[in-house]
Amino acid sequence: MKNSLRVAGLFAGIGGLELGLERAGHRTSFLCEKDEAARRVLGDHFSRRIFDDVRTLGGNDLPRSLDLLAAGFPCQDLSQCGATQGLRGSESSLVGHVFRILQERRVPWILLENVPFMLHLNRGRAMTRITDELEAMGYRWAYRVLDAQAFGLPQRRERVFLLASLDERPECRLLSHAGQRAEPSAWHDEASAYGFYWTEGNRGIGWARDAIPTLKGGSGLGIPSPPAVWLTDSGEFVKPTIESAERLQGFPRHWTASGHGTRGKGARWKLVGNAVAVPVAKWVGDRIASADERAPVGTPIRLTKKDKWPRAAFGGPNGRYAVPDATAWPKTRYKWSPIVDYMGGAHEPLSHRAAEGFRSRVVSAKSLNPNAEFVEALTSYTNRCLD
Repeated sequence: MKNSLRVAGLFAGIGGLELGLERAGHRTSFLCEKDEAARRVLGDHFSRRIFDDVRTLGGNDLPRSLDLLAAGFPCQDLSQCGATQGLRGSESSLVGHVFRILQERRVPWILLENVPFMLHLNRGRAMTRITDELEAMGYRWAYRVLDAQAFGLPQRRERVFLLASLDERPECRLLSHAGQRAEPSAWHDEASAYGFYWTEGNRGIGWARDAIPTLKGGSGLGIPSPPAVWLTDSGEFVKPTIESAERLQGFPRHWTASGHGTRGKGARWKLVGNAVAVPVAKWVGDRIASADERAPVGTPIRLTKKDKWPRAAFGGPNGRYAVPDATAWPKTRYKWSPIVDYMGGAHEPLSHRAAEGFRSRVVSAKSLNPNAEFVEALTSYTNRCLD
């Protein structure tokens, strides 16, 4: 470890970013999170001061010695499934307080995280504003879409990680490991299990081979929305437990045990579904710790203001550049385990009502064209549930 940084985490949630950075050798000295249940979880695992409102947080409230400000800011207004209000929305606009705090107190390193749909929503207006703000304050920046599957988790979960620095070249940290293509997933691929969202079925189902689609935080009413898994050997259709979901995000089991509060089971699903995948954050933390300023950065292509935001790019005083070589799957591959190993036998059966409702939507949706074996197994399962 060449660089161990002192970290402050804003919008900390249950500490996915911070836990990953600590596993990379960095040290968390300050946390800010408004959700009471999430603060209880943070209090269980981080012996640090926890501030409760980023809107009243000032630069002088941060620790005197601070190297990195991390912020996985709210995605509700930037998500394809959300309000799509962009940085004008009441939740995602809170990233503006990060820039306000930086105006009061420059921090050497910045790490931001959010959903990749922000690169496309309103022609990427959110990323334009973020990079404009950083450059105006003298920061160089680099970002990259990363998939949790590439780091050992059987969950297809892509997120944008943006790293900025006042004095160093963040692209040498984040983009020097070019990458490779993700393994293909399709209806006909043989696997021991397939993950999907049983709550969908009209336009898509989030199909994933030997994995699950992206974990969600649940509905606005606090109703859990776990994915389902088709176990091909037994023909069963099951849902992962909350403890399995914690593992699928890279946390130890029972990490959120104190987070249920008075809101019941749905509160823990919301906390886990909104979290940052820990192994991805660790990889980013490892790359930040690298001191190689001469590392090659793929094949940069200069960006103009008319260009769409790519999946990996960097910028600063010498212009902005896309790096198509930097895929969501870095060359450094981690040992991967299929979804059945992560659940470890801990799962709940998908109810007949849920299975039959999903089956009827899938077979009537002309655009999906599902595999006949899957439909046959689902039909057989719903019939067995009635016996």
